[in-house]
Amino acid sequence: MNSAKRARLEAAGWRVGSTADFLDLDKQEAELIEMKLALAKRLQTLRRRRNLSQTRVAELVGSSQSRVAKMESGDPSVSIDLLFRGVLAIGSANDLIRALSSRKKLKLA
Repeated sequence: MNSAKRARLEAAGWRVGSTADFLDLDKQEAELIEMKLALAKRLQTLRRRRNLSQTRVAELVGSSQSRVAKMESGDPSVSIDLLFRGVLAIGSANDLIRALSSRKKLKLA
């Protein structure tokens, strides 16, 4: 958001902040969410690049197609270890490292 728009919103009484501010997340909680979202995105990218269906990935992970869909969408009910297993089933440890190193930097006060 540009500074002029931010100033207008604040002058009108609006509070401007991040999602972490809105949800009152501490640094570790926000970081964990960012990590899970980066892994979910990497899983979907790998699956599409390899022309695999969600059903096939589910078979490789030992889960269901609907669970893989939840994994890819960043559903909060999906554990981080399941995301790791999913990426490793169709990728490598380097794919995990790429996903975690490419996530956006958090802006927490």
